[in-house]
Amino acid sequence: MLENTSRTELSSLGEFGLIKHLTQFIEITNESTIKGIGDDAAVIDFKNKKTLISTDMLVEGVHFDLTYVPLKHLGYKAVSVNVSDIYAMNGTPKQITVSIAVSNRFSVEALEELYSGIMLACAKHKVDIIGGDTTTNKSGLVISITAIGEADENEIVYRNGAKDGDLLCVTGDLGGAYVGLQLLEREKQIYVESPGVQPDLEGNDYILERQLKPEARKDIPTLLKKLDVKPTSMIDVSDGLASEILHLCSQSDVGCNLYEEKIPIDPSTYNTAREFNLDPTVCALSGGEDYELLFTIDQADFPKIKANPDITVVGHMTVKKDGINLITKGGSSHPLTAQGWDALLNKE
Repeated sequence: MLENTSRTELSSLGEFGLIKHLTQFIEITNESTIKGIGDDAAVIDFKNKKTLISTDMLVEGVHFDLTYVPLKHLGYKAVSVNVSDIYAMNGTPKQITVSIAVSNRFSVEALEELYSGIMLACAKHKVDIIGGDTTTNKSGLVISITAIGEADENEIVYRNGAKDGDLLCVTGDLGGAYVGLQLLEREKQIYVESPGVQPDLEGNDYILERQLKPEARKDIPTLLKKLDVKPTSMIDVSDGLASEILHLCSQSDVGCNLYEEKIPIDPSTYNTAREFNLDPTVCALSGGEDYELLFTIDQADFPKIKANPDITVVGHMTVKKDGINLITKGGSSHPLTAQGWDALLNKE
């Protein structure tokens, strides 16, 4: 879409005109999409596959701040966080629906920016937009996306399959999105106090992208299949490493030992966290929004993944009575909780 400098009021198009305007460039690319936008309901056909469905809602002032989040990035992120849930089931996303509630504070051009990000992410993940809704909202912006995917029944991975002795693995690195958010919040505060001061974001591209334009790990289900590894359980890291481990343990009825020294943290995340007087481990444990995949594998599969630079073994599952523990760099063991790590980990 072309960049716009003029402002077109939403009222000039009306609801159906706005939908038609925003969706006019949508193309259908998946064979499973029989009917997309334009009828009372979409029609999809996965034939002998199982259907996976996940929904997430993003609310202005709760999940994002338009002071520093570009609308194009927001659209991209909204899709990423939804398809991430499909990848966490070891599936393949194929379609999404997009619903927005928007006030007259936004122009048609602003929503074009939002949709350009949505469509960019759809192209990246090869998913079709097949429907949705628009409605008015007295204040702010709300985006709700439903992701629909497919998987062979025997390939689906749930949260409840981990067992004693399984290895706990995570993709990529953690904590970057949270540290990026702290940087953006700091610059926002400086701007509020001194309007006109330009933000100092130079050299922080990685952590800013982790927050503003997260990438769902579409490569991991394909990689694991190529390596002939089926996880015993899996979840995406949306709420922080600690929270997701607690989910896996609760669903699988097991305990866990997580090793602090094994948690993957990018140098830029580590250094910036220190600048903010934050413990990098806390950022990884409780920060959230990394959208990496956390999964468990049978010990027999370790040789298949050990040479892969994008997968890190961070711990192992135990029997439930042994508890869910963080083994610190100093070798001490502490019960793992999702929050409140400042006192425990402020020790280096």
